Amino acid sequence: MTNVSNAYLSQIERGLHQPSVKVLRSIADALNLSGEALFTRAGFASPEQDQPQNSSKTESAILADTRLTDEEKQILVSIYRKFASRTEDDS
Repeated sequence: MTNVSNAYLSQIERGLHQPSVKVLRSIADALNLSGEALFTRAGFASPEQDQPQNSSKTESAILADTRLTDEEKQILVSIYRKFASRTEDDS
């Protein structure tokens, strides 16, 4: 259903590979989920992270990139916020 090989899916599940946005979208589509919902369920994003926050230069650059779809932009911003908040917690 994902058009991704079982072997590659297994490697993703075991943490041996980090899938591209295209592969993640295929997995989300097969599960009838949006990309954001997939990331939320996987623990990479939370619903409150999708609300506007103080925008960083990194977030602004992601949102301004015309090569990305709106969904890809939101996924990348969610991931960035997750890592940024983790870094702040470690400080």
